[in-house]
Amino acid sequence: MTYPRILGFAAFSGTGKTSLLTRLIPLLKQRGLNIGVIKHSHHDFEIDYPGKDSYQLRSAGATPVMIVSPYRRALITEFYPKQEISLHEQLTEFPQSGLDLILVEGFRHERFAKIELHRPSLGKALLYPNDTDIIAIASDQHLDTPAELPCLDLNNASAIAEFVFHHFFED
Repeated sequence: MTYPRILGFAAFSGTGKTSLLTRLIPLLKQRGLNIGVIKHSHHDFEIDYPGKDSYQLRSAGATPVMIVSPYRRALITEFYPKQEISLHEQLTEFPQSGLDLILVEGFRHERFAKIELHRPSLGKALLYPNDTDIIAIASDQHLDTPAELPCLDLNNASAIAEFVFHHFFED
């Protein structure tokens, strides 16, 4: 079995990770790649709500709960007590069959290849000086980066898709 490659997008909140990924995914799919995504959230979230059967089953104490239709599947697992999560643990649960690439939003403190997103106007420090796993920076302004660290245009998803495809799929 060939395992999919994993690429993260690391940035402070509000930098535009999700916006970039929603533009990048269709471009990578046009190149024939099957893409999966793992998104880390620091907030509690619900994918169902009061009144739905799945919500009632979870409220009754079932975990995990799987919702299945002819169109999609969702698996909800409760963490009791609340726990720190790692990308490695999530990858072991993530269906990888048939995927070429798993894009990861978040988990920026873990060790795996990442593209840093940076907007100088937000006043946040660059991550790459403290993260040797960053393979490129995508910014809305030109940055003087080390020669081995490409600086990509954050507003040019096509150029970022080209970089990703070349870095992971062309020898």
